[in-house]
Amino acid sequence: MITVLKAAGLRFVIFKDDHEPAHVHVFGDGEAKINLVGAADVTLVWARGMSRSDVRRAIQITREQRDVFRAVERFA
Repeated sequence: MITVLKAAGLRFVIFKDDHEPAHVHVFGDGEAKINLVGAADVTLVWARGMSRSDVRRAIQITREQRDVFRAVERFA
C-alpha cells in the first residue's frame, strides 16, 4: 500500500500489485474507490461512509492529480 497524496483530510492510496483497471482508494471518514479511466476523466466506483462533499472533493482531487496517480500506479 502506497499513500500517494494527503489532501483536504483525505488519504489517496494505491495498493501494490492491485487489479486492473487502474484506480485509487481514498480514505477519510469512509472509503471510496475511483477508477483512473480514459484519457481525461475519472469514475467513482463506490463510496462507503463518506459524506457527499468528501466524495465530490475526492473526485475533484483525483481529476487534478490523475497523471501523478497513473505514474505511481505503473511503478507500484
